[in-house]
Amino acid sequence: MRPQVILVATLLLNAALFTLNWTVAVASGSRVVLAEAIYAITDLIGSALLIGGLYLSQRPPDYQHPFGFGKERFFWAFVSIVVTFTTTGMVALITGIEQATAPHVVTHLGESVLVISATLGVSLIGIWVTLRELRQSQETIQTLLESAHEGLKSIFFQDLVAIVGAIVALGGILVVYRTHDYAADGITAMVEGFLLVATGFVLTAESRGYLVGRALEPDVARAMLSLVERDPRVARVRSAQSMQLGPDDALIALRINFQDGLTTDQLEAAIDQVGHALRTTYPILRHIIIEPES
Repeated sequence: MRPQVILVATLLLNAALFTLNWTVAVASGSRVVLAEAIYAITDLIGSALLIGGLYLSQRPPDYQHPFGFGKERFFWAFVSIVVTFTTTGMVALITGIEQATAPHVVTHLGESVLVISATLGVSLIGIWVTLRELRQSQETIQTLLESAHEGLKSIFFQDLVAIVGAIVALGGILVVYRTHDYAADGITAMVEGFLLVATGFVLTAESRGYLVGRALEPDVARAMLSLVERDPRVARVRSAQSMQLGPDDALIALRINFQDGLTTDQLEAAIDQVGHALRTTYPILRHIIIEPES
C-alpha cells in the first residue's frame, strides 16, 4: 500500500471541496454548508500533517533515537485526528446551536444542494482511491482497520463521515426548502458535529495506545513464537516482549532457552538464523533482540 498516494489525493480533493463549500456558505448563510467547509479545511490540514509525519518518520536512527522515528506517524496521526474530528465537530456543534436557537434566513438552497452533492461525490472518490491501493497491495478493509496505520484509518473514516454527513446535510437542506424552518439547518449542523466528535473520540483512544507503547497483536506474536520454537536448537522461548514502533516497524525482544550442548559458535549461529527467519517472514520486525538462557 502506498500511503503517500492516499494522503496526496485527500489533500487535493479537500482543497477543492473547501473552496466550493466556503463560497456557497458565505453566499447562503447556511450553517450546514459552513460545517462542510470547516470540515474540508481541517481535513486538508490533517492530511498535510499526516504527510509531514510520513516523511519525518523516514529519518535514519540517531544517538537519541536508536530505534528510529517511526512513532512520528502515530503522533501526527493523533494530532490530525484531534484537528479533523474533535475541533471541527465542536465548531459545527456551536454554529449549529446558534442557528437552532436564533435561526436566520438561509438562501441559495440550490447551490447548497449542488456543493453538498459534490462533497458526497468527492468523498466517494476518496474511498475508491483507498480501496484501489488496498487491492493493489492485496489487502482488505479489515486488514487496514486491524493495522497500526492510524493515519490511513483516519483518512478512511474522514471519507466515511463525510459521506454520512453529506447525506444528513442534504436531508437538512431539503427540510429547510420544504418547510422554511431555518432552525432545521442548525439542527443538521449539530448532528454533523456530534458525529465528528464521536468518531474523533474513538480514533483518539486507539491512537493513544500506540503513542504510549503497544505490543504486537497476540495472534501475530504467537505466530512469531511458533516460528522460533520450530527451530530444533530452541528448547523454549521463556519470554517475549514487543512494541509497535510505527505502522511498518516493530521491535521484539526474546529470551530463548537453547538446547544444551551447543558450542559458542553454534549458539551464535542459532541466534543469527532465528533472527534472519523472523525478519524474512515478518518484514515489520526491524529490531530483533535475542537473549540466550541456559
